[in-house]
Amino acid sequence: MIAFHERDLRRSVAQLLVVRASGHAFDSQRQFPKWELSNYELQQLLEEDVGGVILYGGTTIELQKRIEKIRSWTKQPIFLCADVEEGLGQRFQGGTWLVPPLAVGQIYKNQPAKAISLAESYGNCIGVQARECGLNWVLAPVCDVNSNPKNPVINLRAWGEDPLTVAVLICAFNKGLSKQGVLTCAKHFPGHGDTSVDSHLELPIIHHDLNRLKELELLPFKEVISSGVDTVMTAHVLFPNIDSNAPATLSAEILTKLLRQEIGFDGLLVTDALVMDAIRNTYGDDEAVVMAFAAGADLLMMPANPKKAIDAICTALLSGRIPMQRLEEALQRRKNALAKVYVSDSTNFETEEKLDHYLIERKEDKCLAEELLLSSTTIRHQVIPGNIKMDINLVRIDCLFPCQFLNNYSPALCMPEEAGYKTTVCHQMGVSPWQNDAENPLALERFGEGSFLLQLFIRGNPFRGSFFNQEPWLATILQLQRLNRLSGLILYGTPYFWNDINQLLDNSIPFAYSPGQMNDAQKHVLISFLQKHQDREMKPKQFSEFTD
Repeated sequence: MIAFHERDLRRSVAQLLVVRASGHAFDSQRQFPKWELSNYELQQLLEEDVGGVILYGGTTIELQKRIEKIRSWTKQPIFLCADVEEGLGQRFQGGTWLVPPLAVGQIYKNQPAKAISLAESYGNCIGVQARECGLNWVLAPVCDVNSNPKNPVINLRAWGEDPLTVAVLICAFNKGLSKQGVLTCAKHFPGHGDTSVDSHLELPIIHHDLNRLKELELLPFKEVISSGVDTVMTAHVLFPNIDSNAPATLSAEILTKLLRQEIGFDGLLVTDALVMDAIRNTYGDDEAVVMAFAAGADLLMMPANPKKAIDAICTALLSGRIPMQRLEEALQRRKNALAKVYVSDSTNFETEEKLDHYLIERKEDKCLAEELLLSSTTIRHQVIPGNIKMDINLVRIDCLFPCQFLNNYSPALCMPEEAGYKTTVCHQMGVSPWQNDAENPLALERFGEGSFLLQLFIRGNPFRGSFFNQEPWLATILQLQRLNRLSGLILYGTPYFWNDINQLLDNSIPFAYSPGQMNDAQKHVLISFLQKHQDREMKPKQFSEFTD
């Protein structure tokens, strides 16, 4: 057993932390300063051997330069990762943004061979672009089986609603991603798909026993582990019939006994972000870090206070609460993982040639994005009666900021406005458009005359909780239909709500559904939707918003 001096111990423990940083260069550009370290803090921690950085935001060019700077602040190999489950463009402008994985799962129902091929290409696209920007670890695939249509946080992020579909598609994805020389990550073990609350906000509880998990939730994880996934991420979910005392992230019963001993995974095990309220509100920052490491997690993702986290683990090791062998095992797994991907200084991403690659999106990436979009979008047209005017473009989003897919220049706003519609956006932080009438919930007097084009951006999203479930959109659709004021409806997002809409939408109403919410999805739908109305008299552009 290795003997650690106190200073060496701190540096060794620091290697097990992954901290959050902005992809932008300057502190003033941070979108989430609550979680993203300042440059001073980041540089200081890297000089103290903190072992990884998760990045978010900026352009792909900024990301390349940012990674170059980060690498200059540390003398050791480190993890450079990002949560790019839906393509690099999901987090970094300039990368490809693909439709969510569940769209591929929907294709698999009727065209399994095509879906498997698309899943592998999906992983390949992400891997190529991640590596080009300097990332060496992609936090995907999501292996959760979305068996609960009301899941507020997994939903479209899952590859399917049954374990066999998910297993087949994530293995294909993992194959395409790992071929590009970046680490892959199966998440969220042992399964987050049957939850009804968001673990970013509160602790979900799943009452399934181990037999049920083996039948459904664990199958995809077992398959992707057998296919060679590099890392596994834990779930902040309590399974009281397996361990009533701690959620999976903090449970030795789940991480060591089930994952390590029974399933046989010996790769790198990383926690989900420890700043999430499911953990912080119940266990506190320092205790949660110690419990996770003691339970079997090798890497600690986004502890609330990195320096205090190091202190807490060092104290637990020196007191004997956690055996030193646990540290040795984690460091060895870290070393093994980095050995697969780390690029030596002579060929790293600091070269001028590498930074000249401004356009990382290849022709085949664009073709893949288009094929996925076309294969997963549904559009139905009927002739709009001549006496109905689509005067109001009512757009519903979760929150105005941060909203990567909607701004003043997005197609969902610009294209209807150019055709003469007056746009109104309603969102979580704005003034409510509702009135206290269950059958007529939309306060129509606030909008004026005219018919409505409804554009609803609805999907499971972190930190949104049950916000959508509190909104009476189905009743609104019926209200507008009764009054002959619904001229068209577009849903960007979850297919489960689309199924609900289909039960009540009149056949005469033009509609469109796209699982994607990005600008390309908006443009594809609206070009088709608005081409029938190009001869309408143009009106001055107007924009209003239900905000405080």
